[in-house]
Amino acid sequence: MSMIDLPQPQTWGAVQNLVPLPYRRVSVQRYDGAMTVDAISRLLLSREAYRRTDFIVLRGTNEETAVVAITRAESEPLFSQITSVEVLAMPETCVFIHRPEVDTGNRSALAEAALEAGVDVKGTLVVQGLYDHVNFIHHPHPLRVRVVEVAPPEPPKLYGLARQVLSYADLPPIHLELERIELRDLASGVHPPSFLVPCRSGGLDDLAAPVHFLDEHPERFDWTMIGCERSLQFHRHFYGDEPPRVEMCPRLIAGKRSEATLVKCCLLEMHIEQDGEMMIVPWGSDLAMVEAALRKLAEEAKYV
Repeated sequence: MSMIDLPQPQTWGAVQNLVPLPYRRVSVQRYDGAMTVDAISRLLLSREAYRRTDFIVLRGTNEETAVVAITRAESEPLFSQITSVEVLAMPETCVFIHRPEVDTGNRSALAEAALEAGVDVKGTLVVQGLYDHVNFIHHPHPLRVRVVEVAPPEPPKLYGLARQVLSYADLPPIHLELERIELRDLASGVHPPSFLVPCRSGGLDDLAAPVHFLDEHPERFDWTMIGCERSLQFHRHFYGDEPPRVEMCPRLIAGKRSEATLVKCCLLEMHIEQDGEMMIVPWGSDLAMVEAALRKLAEEAKYV
């Protein structure tokens, strides 16, 4: 990192998860000079910059890449003299990739691309992505959120909802790690005459014994229920008793966690809860609830 014409109003070099938004703040320019901090600084200080440009991605003759932060003398004129330069990344720590499917206006998408490219917190990734727009993530260090969820269905529903939220929400960079609870594995540990499962939408209609569906209120059989506390409450209401049961509540199965974790629980209906490092959403959660839970996890971890 090199500082020219100190002091600057802000320095960026040590910032983790730096993603300029909107990405119109980033200018991409060809560069034919020596890829050194001094040469880059001298050249840029001799130039003007557009009033919306705060960062410049330099592409060298051999496709080397450097990333620079700048300040301008004035912010109102269309172009203004560059007054200071901070070189954030040089070719040895900067990787450029072309990924047409990556939304370069999405922090989590850029963080995910960095993980796939092997760029860690000491590096910088520049992405030419969706619509050929270019942006970068400097020192990527996304918040890792463990999603504990039952399967089937595929994809596990809460994991799918969380991925959908990250595709549009204005959140810090988040990397989701799925911890699957295989319902068929749970069922394989018992051998009843028949099974009772909450509903047909769970994808458990092909177990090793006949399957009945609690939401259809079938005639009482000799079954073992795969369900949670709410299903047990329904069973008591319908039949007046409690059957043998295989627990499937992600919250109970997950237990206490020391890392950021997202789970769901059928006993929640209209609100989310926090339990230490864990955020719990209702079984029938919507995208707004999942977004609120992820935002809370980010705030608790001091990701801004």
